[in-house]
Amino acid sequence: MFRKLLFFSLVVLVAGVVCYKPSATSDPGANPDDPAREDLTKIHYPSLDKIPWRGRFIRPQDTLESLYGNDWPTVARFNRIDRRHVYPGMTIKEPLDVASVKGYTPMPAKYPPAKGHRKYIVIDLGEQWLGAYEFGKLKFSMPAASGTKGHETPTGLFRVDARHRNHTSSLYKTEDDTAQYPMDNAIRFHIGPDNVSYWIHARDLPGKPASHGCVGLADEGMQNRVYGIPEEPLVLDSEKLYEWAVGENDYEDDTGEAEELEDGPVVEVIGANPEYR
Repeated sequence: MFRKLLFFSLVVLVAGVVCYKPSATSDPGANPDDPAREDLTKIHYPSLDKIPWRGRFIRPQDTLESLYGNDWPTVARFNRIDRRHVYPGMTIKEPLDVASVKGYTPMPAKYPPAKGHRKYIVIDLGEQWLGAYEFGKLKFSMPAASGTKGHETPTGLFRVDARHRNHTSSLYKTEDDTAQYPMDNAIRFHIGPDNVSYWIHARDLPGKPASHGCVGLADEGMQNRVYGIPEEPLVLDSEKLYEWAVGENDYEDDTGEAEELEDGPVVEVIGANPEYR
């Protein structure tokens, strides 16, 4: 009997040692072959080269709020992502000193080409970021999501020529395929030779180029209406740009319907989509 108990104890002890192997229980990393590229550390933004950061693997219990408290918007902007797209299994960039990157923007404080314009919009594809300038000085800026490979956002100089607060896509539907994809606070800046229109509008922000050519800005109000989350919308970037660029302070009452405009702000799209490393 004693031998049986001794043997059983040794088996349990060995099993316990094997099960507690630290290297086998440490946090995993994102799959490097993941076609969704959910490891955002692989996306290279030049402005982050001099900012210390590390990869943060998102575990099942993690949210931006639980990880960073009231600083979650700073980390979201740093990653060009919205709260709805931070999910278990992905890896994001985590600034080593979150407080030091509050107010982070890759856009220059002054942009000489915009100096002679009351309002001027610059979209930097390489940084996935939009800057709003007044007489060459940066008024505000925000992360953006441009067109994917094969559907790149056209570069060059354009001008805002229409607004449509309640715009929806004529081609694409929501994830559950129940409605046309919402494009709230839409600002048209270009019509291509194939008669395809390019807009700046509200959309989901997944931390990388994601559209079919338009430029998307975060808007949790739209997400709350369509998906029911987040419960308390806080980030309303597309609404902010819409009011500044084509709001009622500069134009007549906005009925929410499509409306062509004259003398809208200049839109300059520069650079190329970021590299994946």
